[in-house]
Amino acid sequence: MIRCINTPAEANALTLTAISATGTKPNSSCASELSDLKLGSPISRDLALRLIRCGNDDLPALLAAARAAKENFKPGVITYSRKVFLPLTNLCRDYCGYCTFRRDPGEPGAHTMTPDEVLTVARAGEKLGCTEALFSLGDKPELLFPEMRDTLRHLGYKSTLHYLEAMCELVLRETSLLPHPNPGLLSAEWIARLAAVSPSMGLMLETANSALLAPGAAHDNAPDKVPAKRLRTIEEAGKQRVPFTTGLLIGIGETLEDRVDTLLAIRDLHDHYGHIQEVIVQNFRAKPTIPMANSPEPSQGEMLRTVAVARLLMPNANIQAPPNLNAPYYEELLDAGINDWGGISPLTLDYINPERPWPHLEQLRLRTESKGFQLRQRLPVYPEFMSTVMSSPGLLAEKLETVRDSQGLARETRAA
Repeated sequence: MIRCINTPAEANALTLTAISATGTKPNSSCASELSDLKLGSPISRDLALRLIRCGNDDLPALLAAARAAKENFKPGVITYSRKVFLPLTNLCRDYCGYCTFRRDPGEPGAHTMTPDEVLTVARAGEKLGCTEALFSLGDKPELLFPEMRDTLRHLGYKSTLHYLEAMCELVLRETSLLPHPNPGLLSAEWIARLAAVSPSMGLMLETANSALLAPGAAHDNAPDKVPAKRLRTIEEAGKQRVPFTTGLLIGIGETLEDRVDTLLAIRDLHDHYGHIQEVIVQNFRAKPTIPMANSPEPSQGEMLRTVAVARLLMPNANIQAPPNLNAPYYEELLDAGINDWGGISPLTLDYINPERPWPHLEQLRLRTESKGFQLRQRLPVYPEFMSTVMSSPGLLAEKLETVRDSQGLARETRAA
């Protein structure tokens, strides 16, 4: 049985007490190694591989070490971003085995938002205290579908990325929300263009294992999911010092070693460029209409181990896991060392996982406080990355100045 940790102070003590919980020190090798860790120092690949495979007897010590590392990084506080989710278009040229978001033209639910629709949702979110406009969209659908080319021509844009750029600028200009686009693979030019109208952006690495591109695997027939291409986009963002969100998706056919190596690929890029503002550990959820409908979902234990190892590999990084994909016991992720819940919307669905509703913000606060933490609302760009964005004068810097508080978090707004 997993012992839950209820206060930040308890995490430091539990690392050592867990060593003797089931016997003497030699009988618990992982716990023994954890007792020698130096707070703030990243663990090695070899240790990460041992820890991600640890048994239930060692799990309390792993969780305690991860939570202690989190407290050393950002003590006492868990953050989230209050957002609206804007599915700019769900047409996509990739056919991933786990996705229910994408559509082909003419399929039920296929839709590209108009500028009026974008602005209506953004303004409604503004009234509910949202500060983030999360743009999600299919990757370059016009390259596959003439229908998308016609839609873009009708709207007056050359490409989906040109349209995204314009909608980010529209939201930035007409509301107090800050855009955070997730547009897929990007060239150096497009990273620069989108960085002018958004303080941060994101691209999930998902996995560093190219074997998942094989026929019948999760990324079969998904040309934009080649790991090397995604790593290049993340690296280019680093060269331009763009605050960047990325992460891994577990349960899509990867091995435990793949999970560690994906985290290490992210760590290596951050060590070189210092721009990874957030690392997401996201778990696959099966749905009846997807090719992977019968694939097993990661267990709670797998999530806890993966999050904890992510924290210990990157002790000074913002680690996030989505609460709606880990309900009903999502608060246990706090024991594994996360310091952020990601984007939560009081208005819009999670269009990637529409069957998984966001937790109500009051419930999220209560569950976070039950673990001994204070819940605080942040902006789509984390405080420690804000100075980079604000160093360039213009509308983006002006808007950031109006919505941030003295700590770089979101100014207090009324509850949803």
